[in-house]
Amino acid sequence: MKILHTSDWHMGRALYGRKRYEEFELFLDWLVECMAAQGVEALLVAGDVFDNGTPSNRALELYYRFLCRCAGAGCRHVVVTAGNHDSPSLLNAPREVLRYLDVHVMGSMTEAVTDELVMLHDRGGKPELMVCAVPYLRDRDLRRAEAGETFEEKGRKLVEGIRDHYQLVVTAATARCRLAGVTIPLVAMGHLFTAGSRTVDGDGVRELYVGNLGQVGGDIFPQEINYLALGHLHTAQRVGGSDFRRYCGSPLPMSFGEGTHQKSVVTVKMGKGEMTVEEIPVPCFQPLATVRGEWNLIAGRIAQLKKEAVPVWLEVIYEGDEFLGDLQDRLRELVLGSSLEILRTKNMRLVERTLSRMTMEETLDDLDPDAVFSRCLAAHEALPEQQGELMATFREAVLALHEDDLRGES
Repeated sequence: MKILHTSDWHMGRALYGRKRYEEFELFLDWLVECMAAQGVEALLVAGDVFDNGTPSNRALELYYRFLCRCAGAGCRHVVVTAGNHDSPSLLNAPREVLRYLDVHVMGSMTEAVTDELVMLHDRGGKPELMVCAVPYLRDRDLRRAEAGETFEEKGRKLVEGIRDHYQLVVTAATARCRLAGVTIPLVAMGHLFTAGSRTVDGDGVRELYVGNLGQVGGDIFPQEINYLALGHLHTAQRVGGSDFRRYCGSPLPMSFGEGTHQKSVVTVKMGKGEMTVEEIPVPCFQPLATVRGEWNLIAGRIAQLKKEAVPVWLEVIYEGDEFLGDLQDRLRELVLGSSLEILRTKNMRLVERTLSRMTMEETLDDLDPDAVFSRCLAAHEALPEQQGELMATFREAVLALHEDDLRGES
C-alpha cells in the first residue's frame, strides 16, 4: 500500500491580515492530482487541519469538498487526526457519516485505546495496514495534577503519559493483528514536539513550549512502529535521523521565516518487508520574500522584483543608519502599480531611536510571553525567591491556554 503523509494545513490562517483561501484551494487541488499521479491509496493528515477551533464556512467547504474528491483520485482511505489548533468536537461531529467515504477521524484521545486503531484493507477486503491514529494528546487527558508539584515534575509526568499512551496503543494494535492472523505494517500518527527538532521564527510552534514542558524524546515511541507520521512542526525533518520517523512539515509557509523553504509531503510505499520513502515537493502558490538592509539595498531589491513581475508578498526590514521617518511613504511609491504587496514593515532605526527615549510602544509581536511576565514581576517588585515558582506557574498556564478548546467546545 502506498500512503501519503501530510499535516499542518492551518486552513483559515491569515498572514498579517491577508486571507489565504486561494492558496489553500490551490494546494488541495494539487494534492488530489498528486495522489492520482503517485498511486496513493491512503492519506494520513496528522493534525492542524484548521488554524482555529471555529473555522469559517469557506474553510469547512474546502475541507469537505476535498474529502469527497479523494476517492476519485484513487485514494481509498483517509485518516485525519486532530492537532492542538483543531476543535476535537468539530472534527468528530461528522465522523460517522465520513466513515461511509472511508474517512476515519480521530478528534481526541479516546477512553479505550482500541478506538484509536484503524485497520485498512486492500481492494479484496484483506487487512493491509494498521494505523494507530493518535491525535494531539492534551495535558489534562494524560496527567492528574497534584498540589505542590514543581514545573519539572509536571513536565516529566506529561512525557511519561505520552510514552505510556503510545505503548498501550501499539500493544493493542499488535494484539488485533495477531487475533486477525495477519502480519501487516504498523503506522502511528502523532501531533507533538520531539526534543531537538527545528522550528522557525513566527511559526507559532516555539512559543508553546516554554522550558521543556511538552517536549518528548524520539526514544519514547515503540520499536514496533514501521512508520511514524508526525505533525505540529512546520519544517520537514526526520526524528533522530530516521527515514521512517518524520515530520512532513506544513504545505504552505506559515510565516515569512518559512518563505524560502521548500515545502513537501511524504509518500511511503509499503511492501513485503520493504519500505520506500519519498519527499514530494509542493509548488509555491504565493511567493513570500523578506527584504532587509539599508535603503539603497531595499530599493534595489524591490526594483529587481518588479522586473520579474511575480506577485510577491513582502516583509521589509529597514536596518540602515539613516533615520527614515517617511519609510512607509517611500515603500508605497516603490511598489505602486506593481504586482508586489508589502504586508509588514519594520523600521529598526525607528525602534532603536524610540528605545533610547524609553517610550517604545511595543506590540505582542515584539515580545514573547516570558518577557511580558518577567516585566510584570519586575513592575510588582516580586521577591527573587518567588519569581522561579511564579514563572513556572505562568508557563503552565500558557500551555493550558493553547490547549483549551476554543469557542464552541463543550
